Amino acid sequence: MKFTLNDRSLIRVSGTDAKSFLQGQLSNDIDAIKSSQIQINAYCQHQGKIIAVIWVLKSSDGYLLSLPLDLLDIVKNRLEMFVMMSEVVITNETDNTKQYGVIGQKLSGSYRINDDQSIFIGVLPNSEIAKTGLNDWELSCIENGISEVYLSTTEKFIPQMLNLDIDEIGVSFSKGCYPGQEVVARLHYLGKAKRRMFKFKGTNLSVGDELIVDGSSSIRASGVVNRVALSGDEYLCLATLENAHKDDKIRLNNGTKIVRIVDE
Repeated sequence: MKFTLNDRSLIRVSGTDAKSFLQGQLSNDIDAIKSSQIQINAYCQHQGKIIAVIWVLKSSDGYLLSLPLDLLDIVKNRLEMFVMMSEVVITNETDNTKQYGVIGQKLSGSYRINDDQSIFIGVLPNSEIAKTGLNDWELSCIENGISEVYLSTTEKFIPQMLNLDIDEIGVSFSKGCYPGQEVVARLHYLGKAKRRMFKFKGTNLSVGDELIVDGSSSIRASGVVNRVALSGDEYLCLATLENAHKDDKIRLNNGTKIVRIVDE
């Protein structure tokens, strides 16, 4: 199945300093990107909170950054602010280049996210048709544990809250400095990530909903929903949650009860 990802934007970063520039801005090791794969990165502010989760792809003249459309201006403007004297060109390719999500199919020229999902950039072959609805794509992302950050949740998570540190899927702890690196690395080496991302099911779920656990002593909500999709007559979501309360009764700020899905 193929889906037109019309909710995502695309930024091209090119120039002789493109690699070193991105290496100093994003959380993962840009040197390790393979030509046919997507590398997941967190773009953090100085306190380690994620501005956007960015999918980085190699292109013929640099790199392509895929991210939610509602964060395009924030991310592009911030990247441009740090270019300074570097030989880097940043362009918005959103209106010029289509992005397609591919599930359970090998499509020549696509970039692999995992064994089930990939992204195709450009014009599909004549025989290929893409769906316009995105719920099935979102559902696949949830099932594969792929987190997201939108305008409504920007700067609410650190990488550990979205499990981006596990197996270094979205964070490299050996690559060197980037904004927020000291905070992220300190938490990693202290081994004190108190909040993690889990799957839940329930009704009336929306991105940005807060998770409430009555037994929590935290002055903040116990977690936040970061991705939602409809599955049959109920919703599935990815949400952060305090580890200490993952087996407790959980409700949303609107009173709706939700249940954590324990993967076998």
